Amino acid sequence: MCSNNCKTVLRNKNICADNYLQYSLFVSCSSGKRLILRVNIRNKGNLQMDEKNIKGLTLPELENWVAEIGESPFRAKQIYRWMYQRGVRSFEEMSDLSKSLRNKLAQMASVSMLQIDTRFRSKTDQSVKYLFRLSDGNAVEAVYMVEGKRITLCLSTMVGCPVGCAYCATGIMGFKRNLTAGEIVDQLLLIQQDQQKKATNIVFMGMGEPFLNYDNVIKAASILNSELGQEIAARRIIISTAGIIPAIHRFADEGHRFKLAISLNASTDAQRDELVPVNLKHPLWELMAAVKYYTDRSKRRVTFEYILIKDFNDTPQDARRLIKMLGQIPCKLNIIPYNQNEFLLYKTPSEDKLNNFLKDLYQAPFAVTVRRSKGLDIAAACGQLYIRDKSKI
Repeated sequence: MCSNNCKTVLRNKNICADNYLQYSLFVSCSSGKRLILRVNIRNKGNLQMDEKNIKGLTLPELENWVAEIGESPFRAKQIYRWMYQRGVRSFEEMSDLSKSLRNKLAQMASVSMLQIDTRFRSKTDQSVKYLFRLSDGNAVEAVYMVEGKRITLCLSTMVGCPVGCAYCATGIMGFKRNLTAGEIVDQLLLIQQDQQKKATNIVFMGMGEPFLNYDNVIKAASILNSELGQEIAARRIIISTAGIIPAIHRFADEGHRFKLAISLNASTDAQRDELVPVNLKHPLWELMAAVKYYTDRSKRRVTFEYILIKDFNDTPQDARRLIKMLGQIPCKLNIIPYNQNEFLLYKTPSEDKLNNFLKDLYQAPFAVTVRRSKGLDIAAACGQLYIRDKSKI
């Protein structure tokens, strides 16, 4: 504010060609006069713009950002394709943009988020477990799995997890932070680049509770599903939850076409209270009501995941209770033999026990499938590789 009641406002800061910083100053006086000043300052390396990582922006968000930096909105589609369809790691690789625009973008923003820290290849199947290093030093895991022509990626949504499921190694870590949409998408892009193969299916079943990072997970899934992105069909994207009731309702109300999976893992509240602490707040009857709300609204069936644990939830009584509990819900029940590990006490059931449990479910009015664990020799269950990595530090 000057002595004549003049007010100066910095409205815009931009990077121009030839490495200039352009400042737009708007000056208004009490007399009613207005003046716009644009000042160009040569950037010799000691002046820097605040860098924005644009990976994770949706197309409308990217269009807004491109307009804000003074470029035509159609550039957003070009950048979007390069980031999410071709998976480039720098603006320099965006060859259909002019050199001056690439330089400008490189000084204002970045498109690279994660780095592959460690990869473990299974000797028993084609699975690969990845440990990614984040820019803040944290780490997350993802798994690459092959079954015939199907390539499935299991992606993480958090560093750690606040839910603390008793059977899950990630729960030992506690909760660090949510992943951004860009960090979630970047897991897929890096794996595809490393494997030189395109994923056909995505499951959000890695580290973290997806529905406690709802907005970023939905945004990431939408980017991967988008026509200008990876174009993975919504029916091939599964979002799993331990049972966050408000988010299940929201998911139903918003009409998303991604598949919903529920980590059930118990036939009684007593069992589930031990395995899934969120059950203490939202018991089974409330969970079943929320799932029924979802199936009624979406007209889609839900998948229940049931981790079969030796001498815990593998009895004929458990099978009968499951049939009764799920019988009126359009669903599929996916039986997953527990992947035991060195960090927790629960054990894998025998093959005979698994087969007997499946026989007990034979009369169920819903489909029952078995999902065999992949990458048993590379600690492929979420959290195990991270914990082993931390133990070395």
